[in-house]
Amino acid sequence: MNYLRIKKNTDFQKIFNRGKRVFSPCITLLYFPSNTLSMGVAVSKKHGKAHVRNRVKRLAREAFRRTCGELEGTYSVIILPKVAEEYSYNEFEKSLLSCFKKVNLCAKG
Repeated sequence: MNYLRIKKNTDFQKIFNRGKRVFSPCITLLYFPSNTLSMGVAVSKKHGKAHVRNRVKRLAREAFRRTCGELEGTYSVIILPKVAEEYSYNEFEKSLLSCFKKVNLCAKG
């Protein structure tokens, strides 16, 4: 499934201000209903130097790309990884799947 990337600061601010949050052990997911599926990743300097932050973003994007089919409906999503010693693709994938289940339950209920 294809998705768009969120790049503009105004789009990030809209989701931060009006979006809903879902938590998992590895990430926090902010989502807001929209016409198209779009995703952005926000990684702070607390995660480490630039090469570490870039790796975290790459892992999060790939996990989202592979699991976004589980998300029912179209949302604008921001992924906020939590600070950890080591980051792995499997952790991001499991956390995204659990967050998507919570989002789907909220949408139905």
